[in-house]
Amino acid sequence: MQHSFFKLTNILAILGIMATAHAEDAPAIKHSYLVMGAKTAIISEDGKAEWEYKGGTRDGFIMPNGNLLLAFSARVEEVTRDKEVVFSYILDKANKEIGTTQRLSNGNTLITELGAKPRLLEVNAKAEIVREVTLQPETDNAHMQTRMARQLKNGNYLVPHLLAFAIKEYTPEGKVVATLKTDLEELGGRPSKSWPFTAIRLDNGNTVASLTNGNQVVELNPKGDVVWKVTNADVNGLLKDPCGSQRLANGNTVIGSHAANTGISMVEVTPDKKIVWSSDHPLAAGVHHFQILTTNGKAEPGVPLR
Repeated sequence: MQHSFFKLTNILAILGIMATAHAEDAPAIKHSYLVMGAKTAIISEDGKAEWEYKGGTRDGFIMPNGNLLLAFSARVEEVTRDKEVVFSYILDKANKEIGTTQRLSNGNTLITELGAKPRLLEVNAKAEIVREVTLQPETDNAHMQTRMARQLKNGNYLVPHLLAFAIKEYTPEGKVVATLKTDLEELGGRPSKSWPFTAIRLDNGNTVASLTNGNQVVELNPKGDVVWKVTNADVNGLLKDPCGSQRLANGNTVIGSHAANTGISMVEVTPDKKIVWSSDHPLAAGVHHFQILTTNGKAEPGVPLR
C-alpha cells in the first residue's frame, strides 16, 4: 500500500510539473484595441497605430460594418475608416456635455446628455430624437451626473450616476425599477469616492462597475452584494481613476486608468486577480474608455461587455 501511495504521489507531482510547464509555455497575450480619451486610435497587436482620429473622445464602438461611433464632449459622430462622417448629432444648447453613445439593435443611437436637462436619448439615422428619458442623477453638477449608459437586453437602460453613488435601471418610460448602490461600507463608503462610471450587465444578472476615484472595479449581484472586486492592493497600485472597463468572453477584466498620463494605463486581470496583460502605449495615456478587439489574432466574440 505504501509503495502504491508513493507511486501515485510521484505521478501527481509529474502531472503538476507538466501543467506548470504548459502554462509557462502559453503564448503571451496580445490585444488590438480602440482607445478613447486624450487620443482616439486603433492600436494593433504589435503596438502600431492602425488608425487615428482628431480630438479626444469619451465613448464609442467599432461597429460590425467597420465604422466607428464616437462620442465627443458636444457631439456624436459615425465615421468611416476613411474618416468620412456619415452620421452626426450635436448637443442640445440647454445641456453642457455628452457622455454616452451606443448603436442599438433597432438602428437608433443611444446618447446621454448632461446639464440642466439630464436625459437619455434615442435618435434615428437622421439624428431626430425618437425617445427621451429624463434621468435622475441627484445632482446639478453636470460633469458628475452620468457616464456610460447602456441598453439592456430587456429594453431597459443601465445608467451609472456618479454623485448619487448609484447604478439605476430605467424603463423606456423613465421609471427606475432597480438601483445598485456603490457607497457600501466594504467599498469604503462615500469618503472613498466610489463613483460608478462604467456599468456592465452580465448574462448571469450581475453588474460589473468601474468606481473612478475609489480606484476599484467591482461585481455586484442583483441584490447589490459585492461578489468580486479588484483594488490597488491586488494590482500593485496600477488603478488610477479607472473609468472604462470591459469583461472579456474568457472571464478576464480589462481596466483603463484615466489618470495614468504616463506608464501603464490599461491592465487585464483574471478572475483570481492575476495580471496577464497591460498597455503603456502613449496613445492610450489618459484613456477614458476602450474596446478590446482581438486577442492573439482572434476577434473578441459577441457584443462587447463594456
